[in-house]
Amino acid sequence: MSAECSSYLNADKVLVSGFSCPRAGGDARAVFCCGFQDVKYCCDDPHSFFPYEHSYMWWLSVGALVGLSIAAVVLFAFIITVCVLCYLFISTKPRSKLDTGLSLQMAGKTC
Repeated sequence: MSAECSSYLNADKVLVSGFSCPRAGGDARAVFCCGFQDVKYCCDDPHSFFPYEHSYMWWLSVGALVGLSIAAVVLFAFIITVCVLCYLFISTKPRSKLDTGLSLQMAGKTC
């Protein structure tokens, strides 16, 4: 069993010619072509193949940043809402004490 790795441009934009796996002088078990579009190598695990460039990781990071930004905005809106509701609750409380209807008189004085 063998695999063919097609030619590719590496990170320095230099053309690397195609090769077959396993390579001469390499591991005889490395019969699969693995790696990225800009780095290819022979390996022994058929599930190590990534047909994407390294830039796909950037998009994962952008997605994570967008998700975290949305979560931060929702949290900020929740905190602002709680603060506004607390302010309204405190500001609408009655400030005067209830009148019991009893008048206070000093002891010992008659009117």
